Amino acid sequence: MHIATCVWQEKAAAGGMGGAAVGGGKGVGGEWGAARGRVVAALGVAGCALNCAVSFVVFSALDVLDVVLCLVYKLVDYAVDAEWKSCYCAAAAGSGVQVATAAAAPGPKVVRLSSSASSPASSAKLQLEDVSDTLYVRPSLLADATRTGNVAIHAAAAPTLTVSPAIAELIRGKMDRPPRPPRQAPCWSDCDCKLCHSWSGTPASSSHLYVHVQAPPPTAPEAPIEDVVFIHGFISSSVFWTETVFPAFSAAARSKYRMFAVDLLGFGRSPKPSESLYTLREHVEMIERSVLRRYRLGSFHVVAHSLGSVLALALAVKYPDAVKSLTLLAPPYFPVPETVSAAGAGAAAQYVMRKVAPRRVWPPIAFGGSMACWYEHVSRTICLTICRQHRVWDRLFRIFTRNRVRTFLIEAFMCHTHNAAWHTLHNIICGSAGRMDAYLDVVARQLTCKVALFHGRDDELLPVDCTLAAGARVPRARVTVYDRKDHITIVVGQEKLFAAELEAIWKAD
Repeated sequence: MHIATCVWQEKAAAGGMGGAAVGGGKGVGGEWGAARGRVVAALGVAGCALNCAVSFVVFSALDVLDVVLCLVYKLVDYAVDAEWKSCYCAAAAGSGVQVATAAAAPGPKVVRLSSSASSPASSAKLQLEDVSDTLYVRPSLLADATRTGNVAIHAAAAPTLTVSPAIAELIRGKMDRPPRPPRQAPCWSDCDCKLCHSWSGTPASSSHLYVHVQAPPPTAPEAPIEDVVFIHGFISSSVFWTETVFPAFSAAARSKYRMFAVDLLGFGRSPKPSESLYTLREHVEMIERSVLRRYRLGSFHVVAHSLGSVLALALAVKYPDAVKSLTLLAPPYFPVPETVSAAGAGAAAQYVMRKVAPRRVWPPIAFGGSMACWYEHVSRTICLTICRQHRVWDRLFRIFTRNRVRTFLIEAFMCHTHNAAWHTLHNIICGSAGRMDAYLDVVARQLTCKVALFHGRDDELLPVDCTLAAGARVPRARVTVYDRKDHITIVVGQEKLFAAELEAIWKAD
C-alpha cells in the first residue's frame, strides 16, 4: 500500500485540470468566481511587492550589520585568542591579490595567486577544487539591484576577481597546510560541552566521524546481513535517524540490516577542525574512512536527507558496483540553465545560492536560510546565540513542554560550529551545482541500483520541484510526494510509515 502520492508529470496534469476548471466556471456564479479570482490575484501581487520592498530594506540593513560585525569579531578574536580570524568579506583594496579562475576549463579549478597580473610565472598555484566561489563573491543587495544582465553575463565578462591578501592567505593556508590532528580546543564562540566536543578525548576518535551502529542482535537467525548508510542533512546529525526511523523498523529488518548513521564532519559528535574547508572531497573521504573502510562494507544501501543527498550521489558515482539502492529525501537539485552553466562553475554556484537563499523575509525559513548563506558574521552570531547556548535552549524547552517532548532535534540542529556550517553550505550545496547533472546522469545511465526520491509538498526550504527535476533526470526513479509534509515532517511524525517504505525498497532491491 502506498503511503504517499506518487507523482509524474504533476505539472502537466495540474495544468489540464486547471483548464477544465476554467471551462466549467462559465455558468451560474461564473462572474462572481472570475471577480474573486481577480481580487485574489491583485492581493497576491500586492503581497509580493510588499515582500520585495520590506526585504530590500531588511537585507540592505543586514549588509551594513555584517560589515560592523566583521570588525567586532576581529577585535574580540584578537582579545581572546591574540589573533583574529581571516574572513571572506575583507575589502578588495588596491593592495589585493588577483585571483584568475579558469572556470570553463575541464578538470580541477586552479586559482593563481600573485602580487601582480604581469608576473604569472612567479605566482603560486592553489588547487581550489570543491571550493565555491560564493564564499568570497556575495554582492550586496544594492549592488545586485543596480546590475544589468544575469549572473551568466557577469561571470563571463569578469573571469578574474581581486580579493584581499587576507582571503588569499586564508585559502592558501588551508589548502597547502599539511594534514594535522583537529584542534583540540574550540573557538571561544563555539560550544565546548562533552556532546559537541566528545571527539577530542582520544587521537583515534579525532580521525574518524562519529558513527551510530545498529547491528542485528546476537540471537538473530543466521542470514546474510546487508548494510545501510544513513546521511543527515544540513545543520543536523545522526539523531535525525536514530531517534526516528531506527526504533520504528520491524524486528525482521533489525535482524537483517546493519545500519550506520554518521555525524558529518563538523556536526554532532564528529570532529570539527577549524582549518578544514569542509569540501565535498573532505566529507566523502571521511565517510569512506569512518564507515566503508572501517567496517569493511562491500555493498550497501544509502539513505540521505537534503544536503546529504549530494554526498550520497557522490558516493554512488564513486562506488557504482557497491550501492544496492539509493534513497534521497528532499535533494537540493536546482537545474542550472544552459546560459548560466556555459559561464562556468562560478556562475552555476551563484545561481543556486540565489535559489536556496533568495533574500526574502517571507517565508520565515527563506529568511533564515538567506541570513545563513549571505552573511558570514551574522550567521556566526546566530551560531553564538543558538549553538553555543544549546544546553540552555534544551533546558528551557524541557521546562516549557514539561518534559513531555523529546528534545533530540535540539541536538540535531544545534551541535555544530559556524566554520563547519558556513563552509559546508557553500561548498556542498552551492559549489556542487555544476556537478549535480553529471551525478544524476551517471546514476541514470551507468548504475543499476533502485532509486527512490521523496519530498514534502509543503517544503518551503527546498521546493518539490527539486525532486521532480531529479526524477525527470533519472527516469527509472520512483518519485513520492507527501501531502501536508515539509522538510522535517517528511520523516518526523510518520516514522513507522517511512520505515516501512524503506524496508519495501530494500526488499525489492
